[in-house]
Amino acid sequence: MSLASKVAIVTGSGSGLGAAYAKALAAAGAAVVINDVSADAAQSTVEEILAAGGKATAVVAPVGTSDAAKQLVDAAVSEFGGLDIVVTNAGILRDKSLLKMTDDDFDAVIAVHLRGTFTVVREAFAYFKENGKPGRIITIGSPTGQRGNFGQTNYAAAKAGIVGMVRTWAMEMKRAGVTVNAVIPVAATAMTRTMPFFASAIEAMDAGRPMHDYFRKELGFGLPDDVSGLIVYLSSDEAAGISGQAIGVGGDRLQVWSHPEPVASYFHDGGWSADEIDAELGGTLVENLQSIGETFPPMPDELAPKA
Repeated sequence: MSLASKVAIVTGSGSGLGAAYAKALAAAGAAVVINDVSADAAQSTVEEILAAGGKATAVVAPVGTSDAAKQLVDAAVSEFGGLDIVVTNAGILRDKSLLKMTDDDFDAVIAVHLRGTFTVVREAFAYFKENGKPGRIITIGSPTGQRGNFGQTNYAAAKAGIVGMVRTWAMEMKRAGVTVNAVIPVAATAMTRTMPFFASAIEAMDAGRPMHDYFRKELGFGLPDDVSGLIVYLSSDEAAGISGQAIGVGGDRLQVWSHPEPVASYFHDGGWSADEIDAELGGTLVENLQSIGETFPPMPDELAPKA
């Protein structure tokens, strides 16, 4: 799939998943603005793209402010003549359980993930609309934002908020022909390296061996490059009819996440008092309660982490 003549911004692309997205976009023909808070990391990704025959430049700045967002869009226009694609990948973690999480822990994660997505998308959409461009906006969500995860109040709030913004933006951007979607990646990262559950998968990856089907198929867990194909596809002209969606990808699995919908509705003339709810729906409500967090299928014994 060709992205020749397209220009992309990928935030947080000095390493990890962001770097994989940027390199895949460049390999498909797009010129890419690399962004990171580390000048060395950003330049490393730029040099890899240039060495492979692609086009790239770096903007070293922490996302979150309107000034940083403007700097990114200005760099795309001044260096490559325009902007067509934005991938808002930048993020940080400050994991702690609720009673241990400080205001700063919460605010820092919200600033980078949620506000960083908001400011960059707002600046990019203004450019797309002003110039009549049917741009492509790809935000990055997380299974934590979809299902919750222990110790990640700040991250869950940010990632759930991103998907909420995507649904709203899809309506606001439709007339301009701009699409906006959230990708929910599941892949080996610096964070998953610290989790014993994924140890045998990381071992296989580091040794250049294929991951077991348990990881790639049942968990939908794989390499950063396994996510990049969806990023490139959603950036293309062929994906013009896809907007407002949350699409999960990892390993050999791709999933379309549902939007929240009621699972049951009940009616009572004159409304519901607390006693009427208890008398008429006490047991029924419990039967329809929804699960929280992620549950994994049983792991084969040979893949279980060593004690």
